[in-house]
Amino acid sequence: MQGHLMLEHLLRRDRLVVAIGTAAVAALAWAYLASGAGMDTEMMADMPDMAPMPWTPLYAALLFVMWWVMMIAMMAPSAAPTVLLYATVKRKQETESRAAIDAWIFLAGYLVAWAGFSLAAVLAQGALERYGLLSMAMASTSAILGGGILVAAGLYQFTPLKHSCLRYCESPLLFLSRHWRPGTPGAFRMGLRHGSYCVGCCWFLMVLLFVGGVMNLTWIIGIALYVAAEKLLPFGRGLSHAAGAALVLSGVIVLARAM
Repeated sequence: MQGHLMLEHLLRRDRLVVAIGTAAVAALAWAYLASGAGMDTEMMADMPDMAPMPWTPLYAALLFVMWWVMMIAMMAPSAAPTVLLYATVKRKQETESRAAIDAWIFLAGYLVAWAGFSLAAVLAQGALERYGLLSMAMASTSAILGGGILVAAGLYQFTPLKHSCLRYCESPLLFLSRHWRPGTPGAFRMGLRHGSYCVGCCWFLMVLLFVGGVMNLTWIIGIALYVAAEKLLPFGRGLSHAAGAALVLSGVIVLARAM
């Protein structure tokens, strides 16, 4: 009986450590966005004729950091249930393991997957800027491009790939039961795989930032709240379809006005 109570205490401690740590990571990322996103967007909007920044390696690196921190802020909260469940299972299955540390490694693998997306986003941003399709506020200057992104993002909500990835994102138990790997290297691989599913589920939603402005805090918060709702609420697939229909309709309206 005493051993059982001690195990329960350790489980609560691990969950608490991981929960506080994950919340701290997300809070720091949101603090970064709140301190710079809105101010930068307003400042850039007031200077439409300002020449774009030259694409130096340093500038590209800063953009990568910006995108990655933004992804951490938006995605870490909705990944928390999976990370916490992983810590619990890890402690129960491997009593000698460092459950909290391995949970952090799991989270690191998850965030590495979003680092890959961030790199792709920087390359896409560079291409759009090269062709003059982004404003200083990093928003689309073309109604055709903006409307096309809205329609494409909406249609993606109905694809089998979207549904397959969402299935693992909204069910931590399903993911862990099918993709469990032992040991610390296994923790990283599992986190990377889970992050890959989340990228597959949400990447087109993140592309919407090119419509509203990459550093537009209102759009960032709105997309983050939607992603959390889609992954955490029991009617995620229905919500996905409703959002898809709304995005397609919005895109069609934007395109019709541009004609």
